[in-house]
Amino acid sequence: MDIDSVSGHAAEIVAALTTITDPEIGGNIVDLGLIYDVTVDADGAARIVMTTTSRGCPAAGFLQQAVQATVEAVAGVTAAVVDLTYEPLWTPDRIRAGALAVAARH
Repeated sequence: MDIDSVSGHAAEIVAALTTITDPEIGGNIVDLGLIYDVTVDADGAARIVMTTTSRGCPAAGFLQQAVQATVEAVAGVTAAVVDLTYEPLWTPDRIRAGALAVAARH
């Protein structure tokens, strides 16, 4: 999924997720390419597929909980499920061009 092509309620969720900062790199998790997919069904149930920069990332639990809380706070969302995946593995080429300067500092 191209996270930049989402619309409607999913786009609102993506915008909300930009408020979550990766504690190691310092950029927001959307610009860093950690969010792989966002879907919302007709009843307002959201599903987010995300990753971390590496397997065994010590911030994985924190990030997963932050994503769930942030999504559940978006108006109209009735439930949120956050799936953590490592397929495909995250690589720095997933970072948005505007966020490269932040990542380069770390």
